[in-house]
Amino acid sequence: MSLLISRLLASSGPVTHIAPSGLFHFHGFVITNSMLYGWICIVVMTALFIWVAHHMTIKPKKGIIQIIEVIAEFIINTVETAFEDKRRARKYVPYFVTLFFFLLFNNWSGLLPIANDAFTAHGAPLLRPMTGDLNATLAAAVVTMIYVYVSSIRESGSMRKYLGHFFVGSPLNPMFFILGLLEMLSDFTRVISLSLRLFLNIAIGEIIVAVFAYLGHVIAPLSAVTFYLIDMFDGALQAFIFTILTIMYLAIVVNHITSPESDGEPEGLTDKAVPETMGVFPPNSEVVS
Repeated sequence: MSLLISRLLASSGPVTHIAPSGLFHFHGFVITNSMLYGWICIVVMTALFIWVAHHMTIKPKKGIIQIIEVIAEFIINTVETAFEDKRRARKYVPYFVTLFFFLLFNNWSGLLPIANDAFTAHGAPLLRPMTGDLNATLAAAVVTMIYVYVSSIRESGSMRKYLGHFFVGSPLNPMFFILGLLEMLSDFTRVISLSLRLFLNIAIGEIIVAVFAYLGHVIAPLSAVTFYLIDMFDGALQAFIFTILTIMYLAIVVNHITSPESDGEPEGLTDKAVPETMGVFPPNSEVVS
């Protein structure tokens, strides 16, 4: 909303801020505007959830409490559906519910009137959404994937068993070994894909709103209101995509390790396992030399 207001008097073109700006130093560390706004969102989210927890009743209430309950229940059902063992799934519910709301709050924080150009410091916005900063989305992706890796290794029982799920057959087979290495490499690239997807969607959304607000000039709120609503939907969608992908990354490993078929050494393809339709000669036939 602050973007819409600030563009009413704009004459030189839309101004967007992609890189974070340093506000002050704390024990040698630079505190940026995205870090400050992210901490504010954490405090507000924590206070809101504490308030909701103290006002929850058996009979559902209307308003913000019911909305949070519905969203939390949706994420809980998503986690339990992804895992074959519901008991194991419930252990990870708190993290994924917190992750979704954390990303949702930060995605929507950039749409508030106090964000971006509403207040400035040293010529830069005082508050910028944390998810509009690539450093922050990369940190969120790294922390989340570390959580996934640690949980996967703990569920596997050992590092050897965890690494074994990357190989469809015996690692002594060169083809299976190469495929396993490629699978491990693609697994490590998930950090990059998670961080870039979230950052680019939020940053591009801000740019689009700024451009159409500038093009509208006096009627900026009307020209950009559609994209403003789309940005709200995209913020919720990106929070869900980030969360559901990390849920599936963990569930795939845990389901593979805990399934009965995973016990023992993997069996290779034998002649008995080949369907008759794949054979060159029909059954009970003789080859004439």
